[in-house]
Parts: sequence; C-alpha cells; structure tokens
Amino acid sequence: MEPRTITVKGAREHNLQSVSLKLPRGKLICLTGVSGSGKSSFAFDTLFAEGQRRYLESLSSYARQFLGQLAKPDVDQITGLSPAIAIQQKTSGWNPRSTVGTITQIHDYLRVLFARVGRQHCTGCGEPIRAQTREQIIARILELEEDAKILVLAPVVRGQKGEYRDLFDDMIRQGYARARIDGEVAALSEAPALARHVRHDIEIVVDRLVISSKIRARLAEAVEAALKLGEGTLIVQVVDGDGVAKRSVGSKGKGKKKGAGKKTKGGRAGDLLLSSHYGCAKCDVSFESPSPQLFSFNSPAGMCLTCDGLGTTYDFDPDLMVPNPRKTFLKLAVAPMRTRIGRWRRHIFRGVAKHVGFDLKTPWGKLPEEAKHALLYGLGERHIQYDWRWSGGVYRHGDTFAGVIADLREKHRKAKSNFVRAYYEKFMRKAICPDCGGARLNAQALAVQVCGINLCELSTLSIEQAVDFIEGLELGPTERIIAEDVVKEIRGRLGFLLDVGLGYLTLDRSAPTLSGGESQRIRLASQIGAGLVGVLYILDEPSIGLHARDNERLLDSLLRLRDLGNTVIVVEHDEQTMRTADEIVDFGPGPGVRGGKVTAQGDLATIRASKKSITGRYLRGDEEIEVPKKRRVVRREKK
Repeated sequence: MEPRTITVKGAREHNLQSVSLKLPRGKLICLTGVSGSGKSSFAFDTLFAEGQRRYLESLSSYARQFLGQLAKPDVDQITGLSPAIAIQQKTSGWNPRSTVGTITQIHDYLRVLFARVGRQHCTGCGEPIRAQTREQIIARILELEEDAKILVLAPVVRGQKGEYRDLFDDMIRQGYARARIDGEVAALSEAPALARHVRHDIEIVVDRLVISSKIRARLAEAVEAALKLGEGTLIVQVVDGDGVAKRSVGSKGKGKKKGAGKKTKGGRAGDLLLSSHYGCAKCDVSFESPSPQLFSFNSPAGMCLTCDGLGTTYDFDPDLMVPNPRKTFLKLAVAPMRTRIGRWRRHIFRGVAKHVGFDLKTPWGKLPEEAKHALLYGLGERHIQYDWRWSGGVYRHGDTFAGVIADLREKHRKAKSNFVRAYYEKFMRKAICPDCGGARLNAQALAVQVCGINLCELSTLSIEQAVDFIEGLELGPTERIIAEDVVKEIRGRLGFLLDVGLGYLTLDRSAPTLSGGESQRIRLASQIGAGLVGVLYILDEPSIGLHARDNERLLDSLLRLRDLGNTVIVVEHDEQTMRTADEIVDFGPGPGVRGGKVTAQGDLATIRASKKSITGRYLRGDEEIEVPKKRRVVRREKK
C-alpha cells in the first residue's frame, strides 16, 4: 500500500533549522514565506535533490559511472518520496535548434502527420506527385543512351549509423554479390569495416546491364527485385568501362537531362532516382516517399543543407567588409583580405577584371555592381583566361574564379586561433538562409502539404491559429482514420499551451528567445501532455509575470496535474495560489538565520488563524502593502 504522506525529519540544508514535516500526497501544496526563509532550500535542495539521488541509485553501476554521484541532502530521513520533476524559473537552453514545437513534442507529431497524410508536390513545377508504374520506370531507363553501362541499385540504408555486418551477410545469403557503400562499389564478401557512429548510405547492386532494346525482360526482373528490396525506390547509376560513375544520365538523342549530374534526393552525382511511389512526369524527377525524418530540421534527411537546419547563415557582409569605399581593390578596400596582394593573386584579379570589363584602379565605391559581385562572389562556372607575365614571356592558363568571400569562408573555417576567428567574424553578419528562406527544411519537405499548407507555414502560425487549423482539417475517410491518433495528440498539446496562457507563441519560436516564465510554462504544458501519474512536481514561482487571467489558467493546469494522481508543490507568494492550494506551509519568521522554521501549516483557514505566521496576518488583512499616495516624479534630462 502506498504511503499517504511524504514525511521529512530533520532537514538542515542551508538555513533550515531541523525542519520536520508531513506533506499529503496527491495534493496541491503551496510553500510560502518571506524571501530567504528556506522555501526553496526545502523544496529543491532537499526534496528534489533526494528524489534525484534515489533515482540515480536505482540505475545500474554501469550507468552510474557516466552520471556521477549526487550528495545526500542534510536530512535525517525522508519517506514516501515519489520520483521528482523540478520545473524552475530558468531559460530552456541556448540551443538554436530547439523550438516551442520541439520542446513540447508537437513538432514530432506534426512530422508524422505530414509523412502519413501529406500530399507531395514537385519541387520544380509545383504539380502534385503521382506514383510511377513499373512500366514507366522501365521505359525511363530504356531512354538512356544506347550501349550505356548501368548499375541497378536498391537503396537499403539511407544516412543511418551502424556497422551493418549482419545486413551484408543477409544479402549474400539472398544471392547478391556487390553493394555501393558510401559511393564506392565493393564486393559484399570484402565489404569494408564501417564506423559505427558515422552515417552511411548502402545500395545493393541488383544487376549490371548495357542499354539496348534486347534487355527489356531482364531489366524488368531487375526493376522488380530492386523495388522490392528498396521498398519502392531504385537508383540507376551510369558507369564507364572501368566502373566509374559518369557525371550525367541523359536520354538518347536528348543530351543532358534537367538535373542530370547533380546530387538527387537519396542519391549521388549522376544517379537517376526512380520510385514506384512518387514521381513528376513533367519534370522527369522522382522522390522517395515522405518519412517523419524528412520533416526534421535536425536530420540530414530533412534539413536545408545550406544552413544545416538553422534557418540562418552566418556569412560575410559586403557592407562590413569595405569600411573605406575610396580605396581601390588592390589597395585592400576589402579589409578582411588583410595582407598585401602579391603578384600571383594580382594576375588572377586582373584576369577577372579583363573578363568582366572594369579597371582595378577604380575606387571601390565607383565600381559597377557587376564588378563588385564578380570580385566578392566569383563568376560561377565561367571559364576565365589568365595571363602570367614573367621574364620568359607570357604563360596563359584558364580556370574558374570562386570569389574573395569563398576564400575568406575557408580561412574562417580552418582558423585554429580564436583571435583569428574573431577577426573574421567582425566582418560577418547573421542573415536568413537564401535557399530555405528561414524554413530550415529542404525543398522536398516544403513541397509536402496538408490542406494546402506546408509544415513551415503551419509552424509560423500562433498557437491559437494552429488550434483553429487542426480543428478545421478536411481529410478524406482513409486519411481521417490514419491521422486520428496523431491529431488527437496535437490537439491536446496545443490545448495545454493555451491553458497556460501561451496562445500568442508560434511553434517555430526559438528556445533562446523565450523568457524564464515562458520556458517554465512550456515545460509545465509538456508535463501535462506526458500524462505521468504518481510523480512529485516542484515548481518555482510559476505565476511571475502573469496577468490575472493567465494566472487562473495556470492554476487550472496545476489542479489538472494533481487530479491525474500527482503531488504538486509550488514555491509561491501569490495570494490566489494560496487560496487554491489544498495545503499551505509557511516558512519564517524571517530571512536567513532568522528563518528556516515552519511557522504554520494547514489549509487557508489554519494559516489565517495563525498568530506566528506573517503570511496569515496579510491574509487576514491585519497588514497590507499600501499603494503610495504620492509618487516620485521622474525628471528627464534634456538633450
């Protein structure tokens, strides 16, 4: 039988003077008293600390060696203590990847919702993606150049960590001999040892073919096997005679296809990705079927690769790089270049100036925008001729030009000294990611919509607007069955955020920008959503900064936690919280060494009747904090 009380004997942490208490379990308990009287020492440094210590003691010795040991609080005995969770007044962390959606786990459920009932659209033309039949896949492969040598690959591992020795053995037993492992084709019997903590891509080589009109039957068998092994997705890699991948997979008579030679979603340069699930016939592009990982900006499968899922980039700003536009480029108008431009670099810049058509002796402020852009950001894939003059004549050579900023990025990335890195960062500024526009996700994830809205657009809605959207979801009969449980969880967690007065926040709000009170209420809403029972919750002044209306919502949430079967202890000065609590413990009578004692304990009537309790005197109305009749006049200095 579970104990009905939490019994504490002889608590002496900090200024507590051998406090002994019996607290009822399953109740809302308010610890109050003057500041410094020992409330937090009792709640956090005694009850919570002992709860954490006992939890660590329950773990195996192997786990404890990594977690360390917690000191036992200075207390004689505590009995009836439940697993403890503290929700304190502090920010939720400085990790820029954490958002309101991830902290409350709403984003996790939204990822499942979009993966299961979302409608994929083409990233190129925006048209809805439809499944490709096996005949369409075969016809697309046969469009490749005549006599082209190809590998038909079945992707079985995509960006996952592990050694995969069992997978290789299983594939050998099924009759497969080769696999492309992280871009390199190798025999399965001689597969390299993979690092367990590194992400790998593994594609099984189903067949090796030469494109001709006579291979249709064999190709059909290879496609069928690859789609089965790759769960609806296959990859075609065009190789040369030595087995080296070619750069493009153009169709015969059509030259290079749009997107050929680029890294496709789920493949590598030169791959042709084909799927029986999703494909755009208009743009001739295939996609892997959406998975929850696709909608995570913390996963390589879903994050924008330009900003690594942060939504912002930290890059060199041209306005900061040129403090004195009256200087010429060769006189170091671009300040972070630092050192004098030598002969070799000078002839490179002269080649760029000759190609674009401007004079390097012109002051930076008078250069045309095209010239500035060429010097800073380069000329892309354009081939430039450079003239290197020396005593033996002129040496002409050609190359591309990446730009000054590309060189500075590399120097900043490789800088080992904090001093050097800080120097470059003086010329850098945070900006919205140019590729994802701050959405954090890649193009395929943003092309999936539910009721005409993608995950990023939904995350920018306020909590109140998101509730309206979820309530108004128009799903088909099948989609409604699939999404029923997920929508229920999303609706409940959004409702908890509304209950604690956070309806104005958005799900994409970054954790470092939240105030301490907002962070605490978000964690409180997360705990309500978790539905734990038999837990001891300890909160540190959750009413700070709340409007009276929101305070009522907060108390309703605390009562809901209590009604679930939990014990809720609140360190609080708020009168409304005291009137709502089932039990009040008043510490005092003063702060510091004059406190550390329990002056009164019981319900509201007991505290009001106590003559020793300072809180009781204020609750009775014997004492009050008067509103000043005259305010001090604030004098503003004249500018």
